[in-house]
Amino acid sequence: MAPTNNAQYTYQATRISTATKEQLLLITYDIGIKACRTAENAMIAKTPDYDLANKEVIRTQEVIRELMVTLNRERGGEMADRLMQLYEYMYQLLLDANMKKEPDNLRTVRGMLEELKQTWESALMQLLEKYQEEHPEDKDLQNAMNELEGKTPEAKPATSSPASSPYKAPAPSYKAPSPAKNAKAGTFTLAG
Repeated sequence: MAPTNNAQYTYQATRISTATKEQLLLITYDIGIKACRTAENAMIAKTPDYDLANKEVIRTQEVIRELMVTLNRERGGEMADRLMQLYEYMYQLLLDANMKKEPDNLRTVRGMLEELKQTWESALMQLLEKYQEEHPEDKDLQNAMNELEGKTPEAKPATSSPASSPYKAPAPSYKAPSPAKNAKAGTFTLAG
């Protein structure tokens, strides 16, 4: 493995091993979005690479399966049921895309994943901002907010201890009317 690849692998492994459940969900969406885009580009290339497209469609299917498995349908009720139907629809589009070499299906799935990710990000930001207002002394949260906004993190006090996540994962919904409404449902849990 080349030094650059080794450094990238180490960075990714650290990012995943230290991520919260909510961050893992966003990482999962990112993997699906990237795989979908790569598969689409492989299919529409001047000389299509259907082997690469197949590999990346399968990777996207794995992401969708993971999202389906980690969906807490007992807590999520009707919202989780609708989200499961959406995941099943996306999975079927991926099957068709792979069998029929249909890049339009990949664009559709990628768009849905991007919208779901954006809904989650909005809901998480609302929850983080609310928690930050209620707990201005929480330097770990302040550093996380600064990182999200691209600011330099504050120095961490030597006496601070890691706190557990103060918020619950929100429940996304495709074409959700309000991220705040989704945030209250808390239907997603990641295995582990």
